[in-house]
Amino acid sequence: MDPHSEAVSKITVPLILDRKLRGEKITYLTAYDYPTARLVDEAGIDMILVGDSLAQVVLGYDSTIPVTLDEMLHHLRAVRRATRRALLIVDLPYGTYHVGEEETLRASIRCLKEGGAEAVKIEGGKKRAALIRRLVEAEIPVMGHIGLTPQSVHSFGGYRVQGRTLESALELLADAQAVEDAGAFALVLEGIPRELAALITGRLRIPTVGIGAGPDCDGQVLVVHDLLGLSFSPRAKFVRSYADLAAVLRDAFARFRDDVLAGRYPADAESYHWSASLREQFEKEVATRSLEDEFEG
Repeated sequence: MDPHSEAVSKITVPLILDRKLRGEKITYLTAYDYPTARLVDEAGIDMILVGDSLAQVVLGYDSTIPVTLDEMLHHLRAVRRATRRALLIVDLPYGTYHVGEEETLRASIRCLKEGGAEAVKIEGGKKRAALIRRLVEAEIPVMGHIGLTPQSVHSFGGYRVQGRTLESALELLADAQAVEDAGAFALVLEGIPRELAALITGRLRIPTVGIGAGPDCDGQVLVVHDLLGLSFSPRAKFVRSYADLAAVLRDAFARFRDDVLAGRYPADAESYHWSASLREQFEKEVATRSLEDEFEG
């Protein structure tokens, strides 16, 4: 655990901003349920995201687009109950911030009021600046997200690295500046070249968090299922798995199946027992009733 983080009882937005000033790295992971969130929080991770990746890694959708606000809130509340130290952030799902500022504000208020989030995350750059500004005016902290934005998968034509041309790189730099100017406290950079991420990180006053953006960002984020080896889709280049829980779980499930089929589970030691006196009383009672039934017959 980071020695600086051990003394911090609660991570806040001002503390995250201060991390950049101090040159201290920021850690960030997703979580979607109570046990995972509790373990992530106890590990000293700075920020927890209830991401719209919930759609794919937990609910089995093909993309992040189908997940609803109510589904996000259901999982957000579970994560909130487990989180004590980390800053808790939630993705605004597709459709909650595309119609107008008032609908975006209502969705964000629900996330804070009903779900217990401490900040919301919105995908998009310059075109989201007015929304970010409106939420910040309502005292709702906002994290931005540019580059490969998964909710834009259809317009991108797939999950493609962004910023590989001069024009697109300049556009992303302008997006980053617009998000900062609108009042966001941090910015996720996803799926962009390391060089561009380093340049953006050096220019912004707010911290950047990378996912597939190289090591020069102020922090890093991963989807927890990728980190744990629990994903069923091909692994992206930037993903480093720190465990292979899929193999562990498959083995555990198979051994349980085999033990049940072979009569090895449960064993006598894993069963509850009567006391000797109760067994004796029961056997006498059964024997007495059997004699009475025979006599009456």
